[in-house]
Amino acid sequence: MAWRNGQAYSDDLRQRVLSAEGTCREVAARFGVSVSYVVKARQRREQAGETGARPQRCHVPRQLAGLHDAIEAQVRAKPDLTLNELRVWLHQTHGAAASLGLMWNTLARLGLTLKKRRSTLPSRPAPTLRERAKSGAACSST
Repeated sequence: MAWRNGQAYSDDLRQRVLSAEGTCREVAARFGVSVSYVVKARQRREQAGETGARPQRCHVPRQLAGLHDAIEAQVRAKPDLTLNELRVWLHQTHGAAASLGLMWNTLARLGLTLKKRRSTLPSRPAPTLRERAKSGAACSST
């Protein structure tokens, strides 16, 4: 699995980088990591004795975190609401403005889904001339 932005390097790679001899530039080139990563990993080992990755944290609370219970209750009470109707309800009752994307992501985090079927019947395509001829209802041209 390739490394993605925002993820910690594996412990195996971290240990190899820390145990490697040479300058930070040489070690970074050898293992395909940035020079700043090597510098920071070595500094953390020297100053704090830490060789493992620290837990990643985001200290910004979710925008609708305090309203999750109300949103979940509303969706369970009225499962046929659209995202726009849910946004209007949220604004009118709680004074919170939310974009479509925010509502979509909030419902996904809560494990809630919107209605599964269409409100109208699917349309049938018109029969072709060949199908009409088979059924005996062929068109006559005049």
